[in-house]
Amino acid sequence: MGVDKLFSIFVAAICVVMLVRLALGDARRARLDRAFLQLWARIRRQALLIWHWRSRRRSAAEAKQAAQDVINRVRHRVEKEGNVITPEAFKEPRKPH
Repeated sequence: MGVDKLFSIFVAAICVVMLVRLALGDARRARLDRAFLQLWARIRRQALLIWHWRSRRRSAAEAKQAAQDVINRVRHRVEKEGNVITPEAFKEPRKPH
């Protein structure tokens, strides 16, 4: 089956759907249109999820790694005196304003 045959079958199917749509009453036509738009939105949403899946997974992994780096950096700079956590940055003398 060639591309031209597939295209002609697709066009014929669209023509049949449009003919059936014309034969329906106003309420059924509105219901059919609404169902078609909901189906189109669902297909589009799924296609976009599939399209952006890899980049979203990569950015989530990068965010997780950045968060872990920050957690490790903070853990190693903190000293405890009893039950009070004092970062090393607070021990440096500051200039008065």
